[in-house]
Amino acid sequence: MTDMCCEHHFELPTTAADREWTRRALNILQGDGHRSADTHLVKPIFPGLKNISVYLKDESTHPTGSLKHRLARSLFLYGICNGKIGPGTTLVEASSGSTAVSEAYFANLLNLPFIAVMPRSTSPQKIEAIERFGGKCHFVDHAGDVYSVAQKLATEAGGHYLDQFTNAERATDWRGNNNIAQSVFEQMQYEGYPVPDWVVMSAGTGGTSATIGRFIRYKNLETRLAVVDVEGSAFYDAWASGDMETTAPGSRIEGIGRPRVEPSFVPGVIDHMIRVPDAASIAAAHVLSDRLFRRVGGSTGTNFFGLLCIASEMMRQGKNGSLVSLICDSGDRYSATYYNPKWIEEQKLDIIPWRQRIEAFIDQGIPLESSK
Repeated sequence: MTDMCCEHHFELPTTAADREWTRRALNILQGDGHRSADTHLVKPIFPGLKNISVYLKDESTHPTGSLKHRLARSLFLYGICNGKIGPGTTLVEASSGSTAVSEAYFANLLNLPFIAVMPRSTSPQKIEAIERFGGKCHFVDHAGDVYSVAQKLATEAGGHYLDQFTNAERATDWRGNNNIAQSVFEQMQYEGYPVPDWVVMSAGTGGTSATIGRFIRYKNLETRLAVVDVEGSAFYDAWASGDMETTAPGSRIEGIGRPRVEPSFVPGVIDHMIRVPDAASIAAAHVLSDRLFRRVGGSTGTNFFGLLCIASEMMRQGKNGSLVSLICDSGDRYSATYYNPKWIEEQKLDIIPWRQRIEAFIDQGIPLESSK
């Protein structure tokens, strides 16, 4: 009898060398994960916030200095495990900076070419960091062009478009696996108010808010999720109207706020949204930097101001509890913008009144809405 199996010839879809590269790459990424898996949960003291504890998850301490380190590692794992990334694959990303810095770091670890497509207005410090890790920067004049240009470059190179804006919520396991939500709630378990009343955070890709919102529901927690959005961003209007085709001009606050509603934005897991003026975001970043004795970025300022809005309302209602937000990245990357008086003046932003309101609230408990 003829062995029919012997008559069927086929070629393996990947070579042994490719599989060996994949194994080495996964070991490298998992090693980084073990080394930088957790970050500090900082508890600053604000005397004006009676019976409300504030916690800030400090993502700036990752090896690449931002919250996006977690996302970049997840995107690389997602691409490799789906067979999209292999030896020599050219990687391309659309990014306003921090994600690209982290991806350039991982591309360098794996010896893969990397191209970041970004607006020309991206901070010089981020551009320098990308290039230091061996990445290349491709600039566009309009923020809305980053998507199509990144896809075009990846196609021309026969490479892989990492596409953080689509894949962020897909690449992260929201049920656990040491994601940021699991880390926060484990670190809170011995605090006075171990289950936060609110987690407050901004949206860039939408992936982190989706992860946190899903985790809260999966664990059946009483915590609510508030997402803060900035001027020139489409997220708030889309959430309020339900129109996911909403567009906007784009944001001055790097890393958050988008001209379109990104595929990773999941409005159904958000309990409340707040729109924060850019002047308030920058003023809040300055105030928090003074209290932490180190600079934080503009997106952290947005997070902090949104948290204070929630705290002010809780105090008005006589509620006690805890609030959690994120330190997204270091303010050292923004010395030419948010911490440059000339840039602030050129942008026609007056941060002094906002700063006074914030300081009156956190020091004396004067409600934000009463200190105009």
